[in-house]
Amino acid sequence: MMTASPSVFLLMVNGQVESAQFPEYDDLFCKYCFVYGQDWVPTAGLEEGISQITSKSQDVRQALVWNLPIDVTFKSTNPYGWPQIVLSVYGPDVFGNDVVRGYGAVHVPFSPGRHKRTIPMFVPESTSILQKFTSWFMGRRPEYTDPKVVAQGEGREVTRVRSQGFVTLLFNVVTKDMRKLGYDTGPADTQGVSGPSPPQGFPQ
Repeated sequence: MMTASPSVFLLMVNGQVESAQFPEYDDLFCKYCFVYGQDWVPTAGLEEGISQITSKSQDVRQALVWNLPIDVTFKSTNPYGWPQIVLSVYGPDVFGNDVVRGYGAVHVPFSPGRHKRTIPMFVPESTSILQKFTSWFMGRRPEYTDPKVVAQGEGREVTRVRSQGFVTLLFNVVTKDMRKLGYDTGPADTQGVSGPSPPQGFPQ
């Protein structure tokens, strides 16, 4: 009996927002959310999350360790709008107000397997010295009303930003039925992450 060919493929992502390096700041927490195209539908897991507040480690690395779990599954009919994860890091200013310390975004890796990504973070800047002083004095630093704009290109060219800090993520990516729909993601699609991937060009 012939089995019907699949009409959608699955993308399963788990891992963690592991740690961060922000030399100038301490006592930070992190939020994440996913941004994806209109053909993508989350079918399981969480699309967003928030970490605990963490302090710098006492060793020379001075790392801020969150180990915030990521676990989500998407289905789609085409790769356009491949999911991105958007990160926002917050911490207290001198007045105790929570202000943004960094934004960043990266695409979920395209190929199945275990991946590590280090994301450079940035913050919006005031356009004048007066605005900068006013925002510091009032405790209202420039920030995006919706962090998801970080993953989009519209209007970004007119935003003044400053780089600060890095966040490290770990991804475990599994795809299903992409090859059957004609998409080549490198190693063969798998339903698990155990075992080594076959070498490129090896018969499958």
